[in-house]
Amino acid sequence: RRDANAPEQVAWEALRQLRPLGFPVRRQHPIGGYVVDFAIIRARLVIEIDGSVHGSEQALASDARRQAEIERLGWRVLRIDAQDAMSGDHVFAVVSATLGL
Repeated sequence: RRDANAPEQVAWEALRQLRPLGFPVRRQHPIGGYVVDFAIIRARLVIEIDGSVHGSEQALASDARRQAEIERLGWRVLRIDAQDAMSGDHVFAVVSATLGL
C-alpha cells in the first residue's frame, strides 16, 4: 500500500504510545479484504484517518459500505479527520478515551 501521509505519520507516532499500556497498534492491517490505516487487535478497534478525499459523495458511500463490512466482522471503527490527526495529542486522547483508558 501507499506510503503514509503526514496525518497518518503523526497518528502513528501517537498510537505507538499505546503499546506499553497493553494495546499494540498495527498499521496498514488487512481486515475482510480491506486494509485499514490502524488496528488494535486486542480491542478490535480500527482507526481510520480521513483526508479531504473522503468528503465526496462517492467516497462517503464507499466508506460507509467498507465500514459496515468491517463492523459486521466485529470491529469498531473510529474515524479521525486528517486535520485533527495532525495533533498527536488529540489522536492519543481520542483513542485512549475510546479504549476506556
